[in-house]
Amino acid sequence: MQAVISSIYRTESRRVLATLIRFVGSFDLAEEALHDAFVAAAEQWPRDGVPSNPRAWLVSTGRFKAIDKLRRCARFDASLSELALRIELDESEWPDDHQEIEDDRLRLIFISCHPALTPDMQLALTLREVCGLTTEEIARAFLTSAPTVAQRIVRAKTRIREAGIPYEIPAVADLQDRTEVVLHVIYLIFNEGYSFTPDSVSERQNLCEEAIRLGRLLNSLLPDPEAAGLLALMLLQNSRRDAYRSTDNEIILLDEQDRSLWRAQDIDEGTELVNRVMASGVIGFYTLQAAIAAVHANAPSTTKTNWSRIIALYDLLLQADPSPVIELNRAAAVAMRDGPDAGLSLIEAILDRGDLRNYHLAYAARADLLRRLGKFAEARTAYERAFQLTVASPDRRFIERKLAELKTQL
Repeated sequence: MQAVISSIYRTESRRVLATLIRFVGSFDLAEEALHDAFVAAAEQWPRDGVPSNPRAWLVSTGRFKAIDKLRRCARFDASLSELALRIELDESEWPDDHQEIEDDRLRLIFISCHPALTPDMQLALTLREVCGLTTEEIARAFLTSAPTVAQRIVRAKTRIREAGIPYEIPAVADLQDRTEVVLHVIYLIFNEGYSFTPDSVSERQNLCEEAIRLGRLLNSLLPDPEAAGLLALMLLQNSRRDAYRSTDNEIILLDEQDRSLWRAQDIDEGTELVNRVMASGVIGFYTLQAAIAAVHANAPSTTKTNWSRIIALYDLLLQADPSPVIELNRAAAVAMRDGPDAGLSLIEAILDRGDLRNYHLAYAARADLLRRLGKFAEARTAYERAFQLTVASPDRRFIERKLAELKTQL
C-alpha cells in the first residue's frame, strides 16, 4: 500500500496542491493540508482501500483538514474563523472536472512565474511548488544552500501575499506578456540543468527532465506556438545529453560526438513539433532556435549538415532578437559553409566593435578558426584570452587541451 500511496503522491500531489491553493488562498495552508491529506490516506487506505478517485478524495480531505486547522487557530485570530467558514460554505464542487483541474495547474505556473517576483524567486518557487522538488534538491542543482533556497521561496510567497497577486490565469490582454515570462523561466531551468558541470550531475539532469515536463504541461494547457517551440527546443537539445560529455565529464564538441548516442525519440518528437509550428507561420524566438537544433539533430554528420539552412534561420533569429551571441553562432555556421576565413572576418568584426569582449566563447571560436587556417601563434593568443575569461572548470580544461595541442604545431 505504501508503494501505491507513493506513486499517487508522485503523479497527483501537484494537481491536488494547485487546487487546494485556489480554495484556501494560501500556499502554506494548502501545503499543510496536502501533507495532512496524505497522512490520512496512509492511515485509512490500508484499512478501507484506495478510493475510486484518489485525487478528489485527497482534495476533499485536504479541505476539511484546512478548515479544522483554521478553527483551532481561530481562538487567537478571529479572521481565521471567517476564512474557515468561507471555505466550508463555498458552493463550488471540489473539482472532478478535468479542465478545472488543469486550469488550477496553469494558475500555479503563472503565479510561480509572476513578473513581480525576482528570477531567483521564480525559479525556486516553480521548482518547489509546480515540480515538487525539495529545497535540498534545488540547492544541489543550483550549487547553493538549502536555507538560501528556502529563503527565496518564503520571500516569493510573502511578496505574492502582500502584493495581493491573484491566483488566476491572466486575462487575454495580458496573456502573451505573462506567457513569455513563463517560457523564459522554464528555459532557464532547462539551461541550468544542461549547463556543463561535473557537480551534481544527477540533479542537473533532473532539472532538464522537470523543465521538459513543464514544457509538456504548458504546451498541453496553452495553445501558444512558442510553448510548442520551446518544448521542441528542449527535446532536441536534450537528445544529445549522453554524447556531449565524456565519462570523465570532459566536453565533446558537436563534430566529435558519437551520434549513435543521440536520443532518436527526442529528435523525432522535437522535429515533428517544430515542423508543425513552422508550417503554421507563427514563428518566434524559441521555434527558430528549435528549427536550427532540428537541422543539426537530423544531419548524419557535421560535413553533411545543411549549413545554408542554418544560416538562413540565424538571419531570421537576428531579426527577431538582435544579439551579438546569435551573430557569433551565425559566424560559426558561415565558417562551416564558406570556410574559416569567412567566419573569422565576421567574428573579428564583432570583437572590434567591442561586443563580446568579455565572452570567452568568442575568443575560443576565433582561436579555432585561426588554428584551422594554420595561424597557430595567433590561435594560441586567442585561446589564452579565452582561458583568462573562463570560470567553469570543464571549459578551462578544454582550452588547456587545445593549448597543449598547439604546442606541437608551433
